[in-house]
Parts: sequence; structure tokens; C-alpha cells
Amino acid sequence: MDPKCWRVELNDGCFIPVLGFGTYAPEEVPKSMAGAATKVAIDVGFRHIDSAYLYQNEEEVGEALREKIRDGTVKREDIFYTTKLWATFLRPELVRPALERSLKKLRLDYVDLFIIHAPIAMKPGEELVPKDAGGKIILDTVDFCDTWEALEKCKDAGLTKSIGVSNFNHKQLEMILNKPGLKYKPVCNQVECHPYLNQSKLLEFCKSQDIVLVAYSALGSHRDPNWVERDSPYLLEDPILNAIAKKHNRSPGQIALRYQLQRGVVVLAKSFNEKRIQENFQGLQYIHLPTCGCMVLSDVFCICGCSLLEYECPCHCVLEGRVYRESSLLHEDDVTTMQRNF
Repeated sequence: MDPKCWRVELNDGCFIPVLGFGTYAPEEVPKSMAGAATKVAIDVGFRHIDSAYLYQNEEEVGEALREKIRDGTVKREDIFYTTKLWATFLRPELVRPALERSLKKLRLDYVDLFIIHAPIAMKPGEELVPKDAGGKIILDTVDFCDTWEALEKCKDAGLTKSIGVSNFNHKQLEMILNKPGLKYKPVCNQVECHPYLNQSKLLEFCKSQDIVLVAYSALGSHRDPNWVERDSPYLLEDPILNAIAKKHNRSPGQIALRYQLQRGVVVLAKSFNEKRIQENFQGLQYIHLPTCGCMVLSDVFCICGCSLLEYECPCHCVLEGRVYRESSLLHEDDVTTMQRNF
């Protein structure tokens, strides 16, 4: 089967490509690079494009989409586009205007997926992250169930095909799932997920509720010093990941992406480098990790306890090496990465 057609069905009957292209970039990266990279990604074969109001690049990404539609590379219906409702727009009356603002920037009639960016409400306004005189973030009080009803209305209005959430833990998901009068369940929960933060408990819960887990930072946490300690290990330099990659004659990034796909996770790959964009898409092709490979990744890349571990695969495929753990005993079932940092 053509990898561009690899999709999974969501609980509302729509289909999402299993491998997506992420468009986030730090502030110092020119927004034009997001548009150029999106065009490369579509040419390579990506059909799932992930962006957000917060990224402030939807005009550039939208122009890239339209250019690839104009030149005949794709049709609009071939593309699965995700945008996100930012934290300053969680009041119900602000939800539809926020989506319409994104659609205007994109110059599209609808998006395929509209998700709540994070279960954190901030003071409404034009500031992306409103702060007081002391530099503290100004929060707002909003019932996420009311926000969810506003998303349901956006779906009914045809402005989005599907609706979901991001950075929710299982208790926050249950708030929506148990909401009286719920019309549509979230189709997905997009969270940071990679071998150092495998989200196994959250994945199990989402599967039990027919909610697709979507992984961002699948190639390792974004290295923003405000979020990640400078001495934190680089996932793609991990000895075990590199040993598996060498065994299968693939890159560590391709193994990290394939690991997620074989767990039933939809995965986002982000790079603005043309060679890596192509390499990431090839992670769909020609690789199948044997059970031992998946077990090694799942069993040794967890987030509790030890500073290092010697591990030998019981199948004797010589996957032995040191695995560095996060210092904090963070459990993904209790709090998500984004929430921890707020």
C-alpha cells in the first residue's frame, strides 16, 4: 500500500494519517521556513500537517498548502490539517472566532481537526502568554466542559471535521467523557510521547475509550532551556536506540517513529531539514521492529527511578547499553509535560 494512504479511523468515522508533519519552530526561526518545509513535506509524501494558532505561522503554512493544491500535487481532501485552540480563547464565546481567525489566515473553508491546545486557561486578549507586572502568567477560570460544547458547535457548523484535545491527562479526559449531554467524544489526545516519556498508562486509557493518542516531540523533547534541563540526554544519541537502528540499517529517528506506529500511536515528525523530512517519512516504509525491539524500547525507556541500566534483550539480539532516566519521578498518568511547566 502507498504509505501516503496509511490512515486510522477516528471514533467519529473520519480518518487520520498515521504519520504527520509538525510545523512548530522557536521564535528565532523565520516563519517562512515553516511554509517552505511544509511544501517539501507534501512533496515527500506527508498528508497530515499539524500547526496551531500559538505557532504564529498559519499564513505561511496555508500558502504552502494552497500552492501544492494549485500545482496539482494534492487535492484539499488529500490533506489532513490540524489546528489548535490556544489557552487565551477557552471561554466558550471565543472558541468559534478563534477557529475562524485560523481559517482566515489559512484561507481554508474548514480544518480536519480542531483541538484544545492545553487544559490551561489564560486571560483573554492578544498576548499569547499574558503576564502580570511580576512576570507571572495570568490565568483564567473556565469550565473545559463549556469549552468542549463550543468545539462541538464548530463541528456541527462544518468548520472542522473532528475535534479533540491536547496535553490532557486521564482525569481531565474523564471530565469531558462524563459530561452530561456529551455529543462528540474527543477523537484524539495529542501529548509529548517518546521512548523517554512513553505515556504507557495514558495510551492504555485512551485506547479503552477509542481515543487516538497523537505523539508530539516523538524524536525527543524540544531543547528549550525554559522547559528542559541543559544536561538532559538527547534521545537520538541513546545507545540502545542507536543499536537497534544499526541492526535494522536505519536511523535512530526512524526507529523512534516506527516504535510509536507499532504501539498504535499516531506520530508527528518535525524537521525543517529536507533530508531529514524525507528520512522521517521513510520511517513508514520497510521497517518492522520484531517484538524484542518494541519490548526493549518499552521496558527500558521509562521515566521512573534508576540513573542507568544494563539491559540485554532475551532474544539475544545484542541490544545492550546504558539508558539514562529523567531525574524527576513524573508519572504521565498524573500530569502532562506542558502542565508540569505551568
